[in-house]
Amino acid sequence: MDSKLQIISGRFHGRKLYLPPNARPTQNRARAALFNMMASGLVDCHTDFTVWDAFAGSGAFGIECLSRYPNARVIFTDVSSESIKTVRKNLSALNIGCAATTEQIDAFMGIKKYGAVADIIFADAPYDAADLGVSFVRALTRRAKNGAILIWEQEKVNLIDAPRGWDVLRDKNYGRARFLILRRTNE
Repeated sequence: MDSKLQIISGRFHGRKLYLPPNARPTQNRARAALFNMMASGLVDCHTDFTVWDAFAGSGAFGIECLSRYPNARVIFTDVSSESIKTVRKNLSALNIGCAATTEQIDAFMGIKKYGAVADIIFADAPYDAADLGVSFVRALTRRAKNGAILIWEQEKVNLIDAPRGWDVLRDKNYGRARFLILRRTNE
């Protein structure tokens, strides 16, 4: 495996991950910074919680959660069959499939199934489809439970603000990536 993508911390620290063709994974340094922000009190990871990796790609974000938090359950969705195959391959290589669900499904269809049950939602639509990310977050707003955390990765040149119904907890740039960390609130 010639991938440079690896698990940053936890029980699978340093393990490399397979990548699907044409992937644009969140870089290791950006993912490390993101998880440091989460560990600084943004997320209560001491009780059981559900993570939804909505545009899973390689599954790096969700697998990092499984590596760091033994009480996490992760749902991986992606419209690409190659991405879902890659996520399953990564889960199998680490022998952690029992704490994960994978489904080849469009992220918008996933909102109906997983939007109301997820405590943490990671959304990183393709950078060349910024409108897809905006539409996804707007649709998710109607389904996400109060208090849910949304980590919305976008290309920083787009500078798209959070829609109503979300409080901005953090807004950080790392290289090309911009992370908006939002909490769902009752309006």
